[in-house]
Amino acid sequence: MLSRGLPPGAVPKLERPGPLRERVYEALLELIITRALRPGQHLVESELAGHLGVSRQPVREALQRLNTDGWVDLRPAQGAFVRRPTAEEADQLLTVRTLLETEAARLAADHADPAGITELERLCDEGERAVQDDEVETAAALDAAFHAKVAELAGNVVLAELAAQIGRRVRWHCTPVAGHRGAQSWAEHRELVAALADGDEARATSVMRAHTEHTRRTWPARDGEDA
Repeated sequence: MLSRGLPPGAVPKLERPGPLRERVYEALLELIITRALRPGQHLVESELAGHLGVSRQPVREALQRLNTDGWVDLRPAQGAFVRRPTAEEADQLLTVRTLLETEAARLAADHADPAGITELERLCDEGERAVQDDEVETAAALDAAFHAKVAELAGNVVLAELAAQIGRRVRWHCTPVAGHRGAQSWAEHRELVAALADGDEARATSVMRAHTEHTRRTWPARDGEDA
C-alpha cells in the first residue's frame, strides 16, 4: 500500500502559484524519480490525493500525463503502476546522455566562469560527504545537480533543456547504482572540474565521455533490483 511506500518527509510540498494539476504532476514525478514511489508500485488515487492534500481529480490528470510521458503504466481494470526500468532502456538513455553531456563539457570548458567552477567544487564537496555518510539518495540528487550545472555552463539553452529532460530519467534509472559508483564517480567529477577550470576542451570531453560510459556499463549489473 502507498502508506507503507512513502518514507516520512518524502512528499514534497505543493508550491504556489501555478496550475494545481501541474504542481501535482511535478510532485508525483519527484516521488517516482527519487523512488519514494518504487518501480511496480500500485498508485491509488485516493491515497495519493490524501498525501498531497488535494482532490482526486488533479491526481487522476497527473497520472494520465505520467502515463503519456512514460513514467506510469495505466492498466485496464487494475489501475496505475510505476513503470519498471529495464536494462535496455537504461542503455539507450545513457548512450544519448553521453552524446549530450560530452558536448556540454566541451562547451563548458570554453564558457565556464570562476563562479561556475566554484559551484561545481561545492557540489563535489557535498557529494563526497553524502557518499561517505552512505546517503545514496542525496548523492544521486547532487550528481544530477552537478551534471545540470555543467550543461548550464555550456551556454547553450537548447542543450541544457535536453540535458535536463534526460537527467531526470538518468536519476531515476541510476539511483540504484549511485552507492555502487560512489567515490569513484565523484573522483571523475573532480577530474572534470579541473579540466573545465583549465579551459581544456579535449580533456573535458574525454573525461565526460569516460564518466558517462562508466555509468552506462554499471547499470545493467543491477538490473531487476528495486534499490
